[in-house]
Amino acid sequence: MKIYTKTGDAGTTSLLGGSRVSKADMRIETYGTVDELNSHVGLLRSEADEEESVALLLFIQDRLFTMGSHLALESGKNFQLPTIESDDVERLERAMDRMNEVVPPMRHFILPGSNSAEAHAHIARCVCRRAERLLVALNENEPQEPILQIFLNRLSDYLFVYSRFLTHQKGLEETPWIPKK
Repeated sequence: MKIYTKTGDAGTTSLLGGSRVSKADMRIETYGTVDELNSHVGLLRSEADEEESVALLLFIQDRLFTMGSHLALESGKNFQLPTIESDDVERLERAMDRMNEVVPPMRHFILPGSNSAEAHAHIARCVCRRAERLLVALNENEPQEPILQIFLNRLSDYLFVYSRFLTHQKGLEETPWIPKK
């Protein structure tokens, strides 16, 4: 099977449902950013040492693919798609609660870069926030399932806590941001 179809050469792509839209369409920008986020989470997974973290990151990647399928679905079309549930959000919350039990309390904003994995978690967090902003903008014209936005919001929180956990796990110090006077 060839990967190239040449159907997108004129700057359009197909939604799930068959209609063609501009590759600059807000929906495409949103699920493209979710896809970018998934790649960053994959990078984090490739660096993870702990079996529990690997499993959770793989779960997150699955949920992001699910989100992408919902975002790619043409408005008004019905397809049998996997769903994102409140349990998925709660799973992220439970993971954050476990990690917060072992990391020191935050006393300052933190500058990314104490180690490679922590810096990658911060990059993923920033991409997650961008995906969330794009989803909010998309919702203004084409309402999406509210759970998608909730999941992205919680995921960005998770990625922040995970970055702190990675630094703690490696026995390194976080770099606090101390504003110059």
